[in-house]
Amino acid sequence: MARKKPIRDKDTSPASGGLTYADAGVSIDAGDAFAASIGSLMRRTHGPRVLSNDGGFAGLLRLDFNEKLFARNYRDPVLVACTDGVGTKLQLGTQMGKYDTLGIDLVAMCVNDLVVEGAEPLLFLDYLAVPRVDQDMLHALVKGVAEGCRQSGCALLGGETAEMPGVYPTGEFDMAGFSVGVVELKRKTNPLRVRPGDVVLGLASSGVHSNGFSLVRAVIKKARLKLDKVYPTLDPERSLGEVLLTPTRLYAASIVKLLRSYKVKQIVSAMAHITGGGLAGNLERSLPEDVEAVLNAGAWEPPAIFRFLAERGGVSDEEMRRVFNMGIGYCLVVRPTFADAVEAKLTKAGETVYRLGEIKSARGQGGVRLKGV
Repeated sequence: MARKKPIRDKDTSPASGGLTYADAGVSIDAGDAFAASIGSLMRRTHGPRVLSNDGGFAGLLRLDFNEKLFARNYRDPVLVACTDGVGTKLQLGTQMGKYDTLGIDLVAMCVNDLVVEGAEPLLFLDYLAVPRVDQDMLHALVKGVAEGCRQSGCALLGGETAEMPGVYPTGEFDMAGFSVGVVELKRKTNPLRVRPGDVVLGLASSGVHSNGFSLVRAVIKKARLKLDKVYPTLDPERSLGEVLLTPTRLYAASIVKLLRSYKVKQIVSAMAHITGGGLAGNLERSLPEDVEAVLNAGAWEPPAIFRFLAERGGVSDEEMRRVFNMGIGYCLVVRPTFADAVEAKLTKAGETVYRLGEIKSARGQGGVRLKGV
């Protein structure tokens, strides 16, 4: 599927000498040129499951079929779907004039949720809404999306660019992503499998990721911080804006590889993508009511950006933990006898792994208890 051309009104043929679509702020030629320019970016993410459908109105992907090319066949496949955006982090990208990592954020916000269910990412679609077609900006955005898909092992199957002058003022834009994956029903994660004694492992985040940027922007305004300034106590080589635009870490490849290495035993009881709501708020969603996760706050050191924001903005530690990931971007609850092996496999896959704590029988309503704060 070629990327769909920008959304336009149905009637684009003015009377001779009359008002044109370009006069109204929408360039058909620019939209067509952009759609044609990114075909190579999309094709780099395509594997043998993708069916060529140039000029089609939708993308095509084989879920599974009887060919030796695929060693695994699904007996009871369940489709898993996610959608998300990047939020107000986009505004920092606009202020910095840097767009190439925002597409990675977009993919990560979707596929990191998807793999929590034990699913393998299959395909990704993006939606970009802009006041006008800016070839350089849009190409950078889609380049980031394609890179995120490549790293996650899913196909960028298509997308939509909506050119809407009057809805979005100059310099503003929005983007959303949609991901679909598949999981064998009996392999899907299930919170009811969590038991007392299970070990909670945390995977390091790359920084703020893509949640809490309304608070980040408020801190910047209150403390009169400069995005293009280097603050040595934060990072001696990168500006504040560059630190904040560090893309969300993609965990899909590591998690899928881990799950594939245990084809029979279900050693992972539950997982959680740590987004808005912080570590406690998201891990709690993956636990049954009769257990609690008891975590050690000293098991990891939050990246410097969080202390920097807290100090410059006068944000309480409690509020920081409630809004941000604080350095833990993903969690796994695993059987205790396999904790060392899982930690080793994830470390080999490139993750920084922390042993955060363990699951205990609940003394009340369950949830997450953080010791040492």
